This record gives sequence, C-alpha cells and structure tokens, in this order.
Amino acid sequence: MTVTRREFLAATSAALAAVGCAPSIALPARKRYDVLISNGTVFDGSGNAPLVADVALLEGRIAAVGPGLGDNARLVIDARDLAVAPGFVDIHSHADGSLFEDPRAESVIRQGITTVVVGKDGGSRGPSLVPQGATQPSRTPGRFGTIGAFLEAVDALPSAINLASMVGLGTVRGLVIGAADRPATASELQRMQSYVADALAQGACGASSGLEYPPGAFASREELIELCRPLAPRGLPYATHMRNEDDHVLEAVSEAIAIAEGARCPLQISHLKTDGPRNWKKIDAVLARIDTARSGGLDVAFDRYPYAAYATGLTLIFPVRTLDGGTSAFLSRIADPARRDSLRDGVLKKVLETIGGWDNIMIAGVAHDGDRNAEGKRLGSYAASLGADPYDTAVALLTRSKGDVGMVGFSMSEENAARFLAHPLAMACTDGGAFALEGPARRGHPHPRGLGSFPRVLGHYVRERKALTLTQAIHKMTAFPASRVKLSDRGRLGTGLAGDVVVFDPATVRDRATFTEPFQYPEGIRLVVVNGQVALRDGIRTEARSGRALRAS
Repeated sequence: MTVTRREFLAATSAALAAVGCAPSIALPARKRYDVLISNGTVFDGSGNAPLVADVALLEGRIAAVGPGLGDNARLVIDARDLAVAPGFVDIHSHADGSLFEDPRAESVIRQGITTVVVGKDGGSRGPSLVPQGATQPSRTPGRFGTIGAFLEAVDALPSAINLASMVGLGTVRGLVIGAADRPATASELQRMQSYVADALAQGACGASSGLEYPPGAFASREELIELCRPLAPRGLPYATHMRNEDDHVLEAVSEAIAIAEGARCPLQISHLKTDGPRNWKKIDAVLARIDTARSGGLDVAFDRYPYAAYATGLTLIFPVRTLDGGTSAFLSRIADPARRDSLRDGVLKKVLETIGGWDNIMIAGVAHDGDRNAEGKRLGSYAASLGADPYDTAVALLTRSKGDVGMVGFSMSEENAARFLAHPLAMACTDGGAFALEGPARRGHPHPRGLGSFPRVLGHYVRERKALTLTQAIHKMTAFPASRVKLSDRGRLGTGLAGDVVVFDPATVRDRATFTEPFQYPEGIRLVVVNGQVALRDGIRTEARSGRALRAS
C-alpha cells in the first residue's frame, strides 16, 4: 500500500470529490464505485469467519462486498494480507471533550475508530438551562440546552468522526436539584424523568450514571430506577459507572442489576474492574453475578479498556460526602484546619490500602498553570521533591486548580484485564478523550488509553497474549457495541450500510502511547474511511471531516 504523498493526494482528492457529489449527479459510467478496497481479509463484524473479498463504497455507503468486484472505481486500494473491518465503535468515549476545539479527532481516527458514544459516567453536554432564545447556556462552553441541540452542533462542525450521545443522569440531577446530597422530591423526580424522555426522543442512545461522582452519587437506587424507565420501550441501555469498583464492587454490581431489572431496561456496566490488589480475586464472583443475571433474562453486557490502570479526578481519593454542595463546599472542607486530621486519615486509608501508596497515583492534568510541572509525576515522589507531605501536596494542587486535577491510579490486575476483555459479554472501549500531537487537543499528561486502546487490544491481547481471537476482538469493537446502542447501520460490512471501514495489518498493529510518553500514535492502522470518505491512509490524514451526529434508531 505504500504510495508517494503526491500520488496519495491526487488519488484521494478525486475520490473525495466524487463522494461529495449530490445523489442526483451521476458518476461517469466507466467508474462504478467511489472507493474499492480489494483482496483484503474481510471481517464483517458479526463474529463470523473472515473471507478474502473486496469492499466497494459508493455515495457514502457500502455498495457491495464480495470477491471479484474488479477495479472499476475512482480510488482502488489493494488490501492484500491486511484485515478489512467495519470502522471501530467506541462504546465509552470522552472524545467530545475537545471536539469543538479540534474536530480532527486525531487520536480517535488513528486508532481506526469511526464512531464514538459519549455522554458517559453520568455527564452529558445537555440538557442545561439556557437564556431565552439562545442555543447554549451562558458562561458554560460546550453545554447545550438539549441533547438535540448538541447533536445538531456536531453536525454543523463538521467532525471527522461520527458521534452518538447518551443522556447523563448526573447532568439531569444537577439541573433539577443541584449539588446537594438529598433525596429528590416527587415533583423533582417527575421533572428529571421528563428530561430523560425528551433526550431519548431527540436521539440519545441510552442513559448513563456516574455513582462515584457528585451529584450522581447522591441518587438513590429508587431514583435511578424511575429515571431509567423511559429506556425500556426503546430497548436502550442504562450504562453505569457503578457506585464502587473496589472493596464493595460485588454490592455495586448487584445494585446495577437491580436498577436495570426495576426499570426493565438493558444494562451496560462501564469499564468493569476489580480495583485494588485485595479485590483482584473477586473477578470470579463479579463475572458469575453478571452471568447469572444474563441467564435470568436481563440484557446485560459490559465494556473495558485494555490497561491495568484507571484515570479519574484526584477528588476521588476523598469520601464522596465531602463533595456535598459542590466544588466550593469541597474546597472549604479540605481547607478547614478542624477537619484536616479526620479527612487525612480517611484519604490515607484509601491511598495506602486500596491504591497501594502515593506513588501509585500519577498526576495527569491540572487546571492551574503554575503546577504544570507536576503533570506526569507520581504524587509521592513529586511531594518528596518539594520536601512536602503527599496529602498536603494533594490538597494544595486541588486548591490551586479549584478541584480540577486528573489522576491515573495503578492498582489493577493485568491478568484480570485480559479475562474481562475475553468474556463473551465484554466489548472494548477507550474511556478516553481525543488527543493530538499538536494543537488544542494536546493537553496534560493523559492516560494512554485515549491514544492506543483499540490497537492495544489487537496487538497485545490478540496477537501477543492470545487472550481472544481476532474475529472475537473485531466483533467486540464493531457490531456488538453498535447494536447495543441501536446504531443500526454501523458496526457491520454489508450492502447498504454506512461506509465506515478500517484496514489494518494484524501482524504489526500495536499501541505506542505509554504512561511515560502518552503522545504517540499507534502503528499498523493503514486506512480509515468515514461515511465513504478517506480520513487516513498510510499515516497521512486527509482534510475530510465526513463524520456526523448519530441518533439511536
């Protein structure tokens, strides 16, 4: 597939121009297709065995899949000895975090991901209060009055990737109740349920919770059941970052199951893990509980990123009750000398017993410019370099950044990561943002999952560890997640479906981003096509931004 840059640009320019034609303008008779990917090993996403075949694209969709389609196309790509698959679908993404600043979504496209599902962990870009006549709330960039307005804004960008969104139940609670730790009243519950129903009517593909984060953490099981009831008639999932992922993970799984059963909706457990060495052995009980629920009739599945470390906010080392009332109240509490000893004791217990020590916390990002030198440092070592106590250092960082400090926690099992990914009910995700080597999307010192997750599954877990087969992995990245959120024309290669395609080399595909050097793109992703237009070929990005907002069918 090696071509010169001049040859590549000339060929893709012709193909892109053709794809952009209105359907009423006929292609020249001598060119039947816009793009033809020939002689590849085609994995259709269904989990069936692959076959050597051609894939033809016309006007943004798949025109044909099969052997011997010829070369009658404006752009012909030889995929001999390469895998051809549907564009990858990231079931749990935070790529919307930088999409309006950088619609190229570089680290997403370069992983072969063509569709992301955002609005996860209880937080979505809408609904939100807006001034009369406005489309966005004042003083809150990136927030929209409704999910529908957000999706329309994505269409207007345009974006390089497709995007679908869930509605965040934490966002809805914050809109109606605020940051208070109290039960919802009957009228508030009715208002919140109405917001959820409206979001689903506008195309949201599910509802999500973040039960370790305020204000979602303050929601009761009964409240969550009521908010999830509008999902049932549409068959859309409740996706949950559970209330606990370490010492009480079994109880949290049981609660998630009870919520979905109570609302009669599907359940998607987000980034399933057993965090902390003393909890690693609970994986058998966790999976057994999920399998039992499935056998009992619950439509349940889960997702997992392919790393043994997680990323979250540094506030999470504190008890969630300290965040009652919002960020200002939290900062007042951690600054109160009368509370210092009791708060410190609770934090030390979690850091030392569950996370494994201060150096198992890496500072991933800060909002305060004066603390940029802390990014990428282990908290214990960084505090020692300042001659300071680690707890006091954490408090100082949080205070100066007004609570906005990211962390990576190294307290998970590599063996468990492989077992989770290989489970029949699992699908792959990034749980990461969109990043770039330059521009506004290069920020902080992120977890490498935002730059390498899908190639890491294919390289590390399929080729090297053999934890799952290539066919299984592709299914977990394509048809399985697409069907989960009712994106009916994504995730499969078949005539008439959306023209999202990725071509990669199974022998060389791998992630390059690391915890030390996260800003590195993966290798082995040879071609990415989004809605029939070439976005990436042999490492070269095109100017195409052919993504669109997707609504659940």
